[in-house]
Amino acid sequence: MRRRREREQQILDLIQAGEADVDALAGRLDVSPSTIRRDLQRLSDSGAVMRTYGGAVLSRPAAEATLSSREHINLQAKQAIAAMAATLVADGDRVLLDVGSTVEALGLRIKDRRLAVVTNNLALVPVFAQSETIELTLLGGNVRPISMGTFGPLAELAIRRLTVDKLFLGADGVVAGRGLCEATPEQVALKERMVEQASEVYLLADASKLGNAHQPAWLPLNRPWTLLTDVGATAEQLRPFRALPGVTVMVADGDGTAG
Repeated sequence: MRRRREREQQILDLIQAGEADVDALAGRLDVSPSTIRRDLQRLSDSGAVMRTYGGAVLSRPAAEATLSSREHINLQAKQAIAAMAATLVADGDRVLLDVGSTVEALGLRIKDRRLAVVTNNLALVPVFAQSETIELTLLGGNVRPISMGTFGPLAELAIRRLTVDKLFLGADGVVAGRGLCEATPEQVALKERMVEQASEVYLLADASKLGNAHQPAWLPLNRPWTLLTDVGATAEQLRPFRALPGVTVMVADGDGTAG
């Protein structure tokens, strides 16, 4: 059952990347065309794809979940990733924190450290604003209530005027060799500026986001970066990331140490 689900996720990723033909999918995944047809039928029944002559297309981008709903999904994995990420932050660092529930969990773990923090994550503002050891800079701009973050030209202009030691990114999904995906081009545009201004880039993504290509806006990561994920990630999920030059993979054990 797990192997079938992993294959169906791979099919969705390949369709998102432009592979829509049954024979092409069968060749890429080294299974028979009849197996692919059965998989596509299940995906069609679930609403994930629409069948076409000879293949399938994605039905629509995945609906974006609110921050409050995401905070309770894969909570143990997110806490482990956040704990591991916190060990990478040194007193005196200038860090940039993106939006997202895992990044928020990281923020809660470093709120008493002596740091300069730059963020567009509105959920973290009341946390850091009460700290006597955090120098807080908020990126202004348009507010996205669904993610409790800011974005847009004003936020992009602000980050262009700043540099940071470490950037901790969130994402809706990440695909090896392609980059991370989000629901809107505006989100991706700000993340691109963030990546440009950081000495070190870390992406916090639990196992459910690895290979996930269900959102339409993409940011290629064409520089050295580090993937922080959890022990739920399979060897098959991690293999393509570990094969990429310039990419470091860190897997958090249950206590937040690197495995």
